[in-house]
Amino acid sequence: MEHITLRPAVPADEPFLWTMLFEASHFGESGATSPDELRSVPGLAHYVENWGTTGDLGVIGSIDNKPLGAAWVRLLTGANAGYGYINDTTPELAIATAPEARGTGLGTTMLTRLIDNAHPIHPGITLSVRDSNPARRLYERLGFVEVPGSATINRVGTTSRTMVLRWN
Repeated sequence: MEHITLRPAVPADEPFLWTMLFEASHFGESGATSPDELRSVPGLAHYVENWGTTGDLGVIGSIDNKPLGAAWVRLLTGANAGYGYINDTTPELAIATAPEARGTGLGTTMLTRLIDNAHPIHPGITLSVRDSNPARRLYERLGFVEVPGSATINRVGTTSRTMVLRWN
């Protein structure tokens, strides 16, 4: 059995978070070959750029001591709002696992821990998810619900929806 461990995401994890954002955003589908290409995409870069500022909260997940996933929230407000924005007090989630870690329970373990850590600090968590993303079932299982009227056509021409998890 694989051994999953979690630790807090720290500023030194920023390069790994770029890699995980590359996975989460499916940016490779647009022909990109490197997470570095995300740095010039403002709608995505603000999820990671200058990681470790006040309010940033995340976990790094490892299997058998190899970092293979990350889940993090960041409060993106006003003109800096992200794809899952609902208000200026609810942070947006980004989560990804490396392809070889999918189906191992790492994503569930990371997100459960992140929710536990965010609960005393934030009123909830929001995210944007493609209709075709199998992780949507995980989000629903953990209590995320679709924000009515949030369906949008995303940058690759498919439908994404905003989901939110509120504590009350």
